[in-house]
Amino acid sequence: MIRIRFEGTDGRYQEVDAAPGTRLLEVAQNAGQPLEGTCEGQMACSTCHVILPPDDFDRLPAPSEEEEDMLDLAIGAVRTSRLACQIVLREGLEGLTVRMPATHRDMQGR
Repeated sequence: MIRIRFEGTDGRYQEVDAAPGTRLLEVAQNAGQPLEGTCEGQMACSTCHVILPPDDFDRLPAPSEEEEDMLDLAIGAVRTSRLACQIVLREGLEGLTVRMPATHRDMQGR
């Protein structure tokens, strides 16, 4: 299992364990984190935008050009932003910290 640490917009933390091979979006949603994932991981929106600390960002494979294009649409995107649907958990990501952005785009109008 891989331990993931979610940081909410209120500064509170939630730690969860996830199986290798699981997408971060699925882990976050199952943990009750506010990631919409409107396109269900098809990389057609930016509603699963998360922010990583620089050290954790550097542990991930580089984002694809398509992911970078979608991140251009994300509210509050920064250099270490990623789409949770594109992060597949693997060995070596133990202790990954994921911060929820302060604002997000609600594509479902909730």
